[in-house]
Amino acid sequence: MILNKDQCIAIVGGTGSLGSAIGSRLAKAGYRILIGSRSAASAAAEAERIGHGAEGLGNADAAARADVILVTVPFAAQDATMRDIAPFVDGKIVVDTTVPLVPPRVMRVQLPEEGSAALRAQAILGEGVRLVSAFHNVAAHKLAQDVDVGCDVLVFGDDKESRAVVVAMAHAIGLRGLHAGALANSAAAEAMTSLLIFMNKHYRVDGAGIRITGDLQMGEAG
Repeated sequence: MILNKDQCIAIVGGTGSLGSAIGSRLAKAGYRILIGSRSAASAAAEAERIGHGAEGLGNADAAARADVILVTVPFAAQDATMRDIAPFVDGKIVVDTTVPLVPPRVMRVQLPEEGSAALRAQAILGEGVRLVSAFHNVAAHKLAQDVDVGCDVLVFGDDKESRAVVVAMAHAIGLRGLHAGALANSAAAEAMTSLLIFMNKHYRVDGAGIRITGDLQMGEAG
């Protein structure tokens, strides 16, 4: 499966900082974007701000209309959001960006009992969804700027074709997407976010990210 610009991408939780930044970059790249939110009015306002033909809807309505769905909500909202969109995602690619941060100890790794937020999402949505996990280690405030973020995106999923769609999506918004293996491997990137938050504070850096070194031989699917 190759994502093309005739297909529709929903950003569930698209009024948040990460969803807004990804949605804006995708819209500018020429993709059809639906901004989802718990409040359809807030989604419509954000879509108008983004422009480029973006539309705003409630989360469930956005998921129902989309071919690919990105879920960009905080960990505390993951369960309710996934259950809200579950009736509309069977057979579709769902990209979960959730990082299991549990305030106030956000600089300490706290993976859920399922092993990762991605596996938690899979359990909620069921086996009919093509779940991919990505965009955990990108600073949203830097992604919202018109700058080179200089960060790799590790993409996890049990279906290689679905991963390839998300790898291409990362490239479309100016990042390097890399296949990182099975969905269970998502735990590594989810945990890394807490490490990066600690390093941001300790080293007084603005939005540290990760970059994989070495001469990677990139094929057509990344």
